Amino acid sequence: MHHKLAFSLVELSIVLVILGLLTGGILTGQSLIRAAELRSVGTQFQSFHTAVQSFRDKYFALPGDMRNATTFWGSAGGSGTLGDGCQTATGTGTQTCNGDGNGRIASNPFAAGTYAEIFTFWQHLSNAGLIEGTYTGKAGSVSLQDHDFGINAPAAKLGNMGWGSSWINNEPDTISYVWTLDYSSWMSIGADNNIYAGQAKAMTPQEAWNLDQKFDDGLPGLGRVHGTSITCSDQTDNANWKIAKYLLTSTTMECSLVFNYLK
Repeated sequence: MHHKLAFSLVELSIVLVILGLLTGGILTGQSLIRAAELRSVGTQFQSFHTAVQSFRDKYFALPGDMRNATTFWGSAGGSGTLGDGCQTATGTGTQTCNGDGNGRIASNPFAAGTYAEIFTFWQHLSNAGLIEGTYTGKAGSVSLQDHDFGINAPAAKLGNMGWGSSWINNEPDTISYVWTLDYSSWMSIGADNNIYAGQAKAMTPQEAWNLDQKFDDGLPGLGRVHGTSITCSDQTDNANWKIAKYLLTSTTMECSLVFNYLK
């Protein structure tokens, strides 16, 4: 004798409710995790900002740009100075290269796999015991500006993102996707695209606005925090940085951020 197995409407309703609760719980959990990761961006930047100020107070120079870094941590090779043989050397441990001391973190390294100020910036901070981690001081193997998070630059606690540092003046409009202004000394946070940290977009305009609002003015082209790409804003012309606002209606990953760490 065969018995038909069937669910009653009540049983089906209970199953659907349970599935709904599980789905809602998962989505809520993901949202809470993302919110915590975004908060960590501010915490990391504040720690890096403090580290740079402490470094300047102790060594009277910017990390990476420091003329006498090898006096403290040993020379990787060559003359000990970037551009004079040290950049292609192979150092070990804390060994590093001296910067040129011009007050800027050079944004144009020599070649893939070589020492450069944008990478010795993090190495010097680590050598001084001011940030966690150890860093090679060298570009990655893909390009002269290749950031490998956790190896030559800090990883962020937000997805696959990480940090970079450099100096840029885009007043002549040489870079079309960023605002036409003097960014000066900056730290960026963004995804890895084997070039500058911060060029690859990894947060929504609302997430970027939230962080900008917390640390600055909530505007992508003004203050000490900027939305890196103009596609993160309501403008299409990168000369319109004074009137730009974050494109809060967009839910796509359009943004990365730049922090001026000397302001």
